[in-house]
Amino acid sequence: MPSHPVLLPPRHYLNDGFGVKSWLLTRDHKRIALLYLAAVTVFFFIGGAFAVLIRLELATPAGDLVTDDTYNKLFTMHGVMLVFFFLIPGIPAVLGNFLVPLMIGAKDLAFPKINLASWYIFVIGGTFTMYAVVTGGLDTGWTFYTPFSTMSSTSAVVPAAIGIFITGFSSILTGLNFIVTIHRMRAPGLTWFRLPLFIWSHYAASLIMVLGTPVVAVTIVLVAADRIFSFGIFDPNRGGDPVLFQHLFWFYSHPAVYIMILPAMGVISELVAAFCRKQIFGYTFVAFASLGIAVLGFLVWGHHMFVAGQSVYAALIFSFLSFLVAIPSAVKVFNWTATMYKGSISWDTPMLYAIGFIGLFTVGGLTGLFLAAVGLDVHVTDTYFIVAHFHYIMVGGTIMAYLGGLHYWWPKISGRMYNELAAKVGAVIIFFGFNLTFFPQFILGYLGMPRRYHAYPPEFQVLNVLSSAGASILGVGYLIPMVYLAWSLRYGKIVGANPWGAVGLEWTTTSPPPTENFAEAPVVTWDAYDYPTQVEGHVV
Repeated sequence: MPSHPVLLPPRHYLNDGFGVKSWLLTRDHKRIALLYLAAVTVFFFIGGAFAVLIRLELATPAGDLVTDDTYNKLFTMHGVMLVFFFLIPGIPAVLGNFLVPLMIGAKDLAFPKINLASWYIFVIGGTFTMYAVVTGGLDTGWTFYTPFSTMSSTSAVVPAAIGIFITGFSSILTGLNFIVTIHRMRAPGLTWFRLPLFIWSHYAASLIMVLGTPVVAVTIVLVAADRIFSFGIFDPNRGGDPVLFQHLFWFYSHPAVYIMILPAMGVISELVAAFCRKQIFGYTFVAFASLGIAVLGFLVWGHHMFVAGQSVYAALIFSFLSFLVAIPSAVKVFNWTATMYKGSISWDTPMLYAIGFIGLFTVGGLTGLFLAAVGLDVHVTDTYFIVAHFHYIMVGGTIMAYLGGLHYWWPKISGRMYNELAAKVGAVIIFFGFNLTFFPQFILGYLGMPRRYHAYPPEFQVLNVLSSAGASILGVGYLIPMVYLAWSLRYGKIVGANPWGAVGLEWTTTSPPPTENFAEAPVVTWDAYDYPTQVEGHVV
């Protein structure tokens, strides 16, 4: 097991230059992670504001708060902001940027200048998209389906498309940086099978970023070209094919789900090991499951198109592959559960988020099997069942893991501890608020309520009121961590290098880390998660 230094260096990355210029021109991966943290937090609350308006509208069946056109823009901008500017970049850009070099014993990422450039590209892309929001909004749905995006929409499709196209380069550069860093900059002795599972999951997600993002970038360019120059690529009146857009979009966008969820799974592996004081059960299987998800994720895009006109034979193949991709995800859930069995579990806030993730992700995964079955999918397509399933995976999964990881590594990031009681209250409120928001939507979808409608039959009102009430609770839950984490920056208890008693290279350096991460280059002689073995309550 690693040893822990006890002396705090006189300077660390937070006080190594206080001016705005020193931050905006920094090449330190830790500072760039905090720049990303600020940016994605802004986009999160913008997207959340649109969600508030959506749920206020749906509290009554008459559609009496906003017009149908405005409602189209609300759910579109909610999806665009949260998918492209929070869920996809959230964990890799913030936690990945901060932790990948620390976890492998490197001084920085392989390309520090490219890392900073990726943040600027992200902000520029977000600015273009925000321009679309403030100049009339976007009403095509976050998926930009044709012919809405190329012909019938009068909203700001082109600025939004340009913004998302630009942002894609940020994702590509981040993925490339992670891949090269993990391959070339590991500390001596840190072999592939000594790597933390957090690194394995980011490596797999980075492969998807590099291979998949160019596809959606080109697709969005084609939409803009179709709209501006009337090329007819997706316009059937000019010999184009609107279903082709769906194939191109989902070829990236289903793997993009794993860009969001694979890093989240890596976070959960770290939390379960640390707060159960055990090695991850079946480490090798969990590591290869990440790569399996990355590979199989590129083969299942067609299950989004069971009612789009593809052949029944293609639908059967995609159905089979969709069931197959559930296996590596199940491996992770079962192995986390086996790790917790007879573990010395500490119910600290990060572990609460980990438990919440496992429960919510399991519900999302099981309902995904319903959607992989062609007959059931036809029944619930474009209903609130889809909305609930998607949010159980993306919000219940990615955001729970993001908050769990942020709490776990917050002492390392800031050098201070947050208020534990407030953090536990926030975690519980988020969990219950989330379930009250989205579980009724499974029932609504099964009963046949279509999504993306601002008015609905009165018999659906009770479930919609429950969902809107849950959304208000969930919103309060998301605000609570923002308050006490900000409070902790000034008033939180100062902590040492390893307040959790965890293993891993990031815990062998000071909190906050020095600018170059380590006073001396580390040499790894231990396996990942080298906690003492427990046998019937006795430490061996």
